[in-house]
Amino acid sequence: MEADGLVLFDIEHCILTGEVVERQKDPQTLERKYLIEGETLAGEKAVVVAKIGPTGKLAIMTTYLL
Repeated sequence: MEADGLVLFDIEHCILTGEVVERQKDPQTLERKYLIEGETLAGEKAVVVAKIGPTGKLAIMTTYLL
């Protein structure tokens, strides 16, 4: 996130305006993670990798620009 110059508002905008482009499931832990492709506030394409944590809240794992 920092390496690409992204801030929290960019991540939020990407999630809210984006769509899930891939769902992945870990065969050992059965955890699911989601790749969400959207746009930053500046209009750049970005991906957010997230999962639903044990508390039921969204946990951001990583994010990057395309």
